[in-house]
Amino acid sequence: MSAYAKDPDGKKVFETYCWGCHHQTAMAFGPPFSQIAAKRTADQIEAYIVSPKSMYKSFGYKRSVMTQFNLSEKERKAITKYILSYKGKK
Repeated sequence: MSAYAKDPDGKKVFETYCWGCHHQTAMAFGPPFSQIAAKRTADQIEAYIVSPKSMYKSFGYKRSVMTQFNLSEKERKAITKYILSYKGKK
């Protein structure tokens, strides 16, 4: 169980697991959260976090390079909410 399972904060989950490949509004190794939020629903984001290898084709990606993290449901919901907070931001 991770350090944030009791009371996760989306920004802290992002800084712990996601920041190496994703940034909030700028392209990094993976797409920025603003781009993800513009294209995906909360359910789609959570499904991709849970199993990127089984979801990448349905998202239109040619390959999956995202690491599969073992996040708690609370952590997934917190990071999803954080990602969606960037909808409409550039």
